[in-house]
Amino acid sequence: MTAVYNGMPASQLGDVRWRKSRHSNPDGNCVELARLPDGRVALRNSRHPSGPVLVYHPGEVAEFLKSTKDGEFDDLILEHSQTLRP
Repeated sequence: MTAVYNGMPASQLGDVRWRKSRHSNPDGNCVELARLPDGRVALRNSRHPSGPVLVYHPGEVAEFLKSTKDGEFDDLILEHSQTLRP
């Protein structure tokens, strides 16, 4: 595998298995993740599968998921959903 870095094209990561949440938008507006051979996690926009990736260490992903489960970022979507109500 070539050197992996933030912003590299996802198509250069080689044979990785991309996954998205079962709660993903059926129209394909999703975030996909893949475990890299060195244990890091790559993230891409499913609408641009060859586009740039962000690469994180497992501990960073674990902390983000924990914070998300704890509701730390709920205000980001609550404000948006309130503006969509009639």
